This record gives sequence, structure tokens and C-alpha cells, in this order.
Amino acid sequence: REGHSNVPRGHVEDGVNLGKWLQKQRQDKKNGKLDASKQQLLEELSVSWDVHADQWHRKYRLLVQFYEREGHSNVPKEHVEDGENLGEWLQKQRQRKKKGK
Repeated sequence: REGHSNVPRGHVEDGVNLGKWLQKQRQDKKNGKLDASKQQLLEELSVSWDVHADQWHRKYRLLVQFYEREGHSNVPKEHVEDGENLGEWLQKQRQRKKKGK
């Protein structure tokens, strides 16, 4: 129905907090407590194990798209690319680099 398995943390499906449950599966995998067969089942649904890394890569691909179209990466802070605030994201990346993160 949704076309993806990136369930928001607070999402409830049929009375079950599916988002919270999925977060627990991610935590169990991170801690080495998720059974391999359960991990495989989740991977067959393209569950993301590192949501933050996936978000970063999605924004990076948008930056590449912007660069290929515009010929530079000086994205205005307010610029939205495919529904994502690319300019704000890039500004945060530059701030993190300045802080050494």
C-alpha cells in the first residue's frame, strides 16, 4: 500500500505501533540480538537498518542532481529539490564540517 517500509516511529497499524516495533528490530540488530531469519525477512521488505545514513545519501543524490543541472553546488538555503529542503541540509553539512563533525 505504501510502497516502502520506512515506517515512522509513531505509526500505528491495526492497533499495533508498527513504527516502535520496527525501531526495536533495528535496535536488536544493532546489538546482535536479532535472529538471522527475522533479519532476512525484514531485508526482503527493504527495511533500512540505518535510517539516518539513508536520509543522508538521499540528500546527497539530490545535491548531485542539482550540481549536474546547475553546474555548481552553491544551493540557496531555501532551495527545495524534489520536495526536500536541499539548501538547509547543505548548510547543516557545512556547519558540521566547521565544527569538525
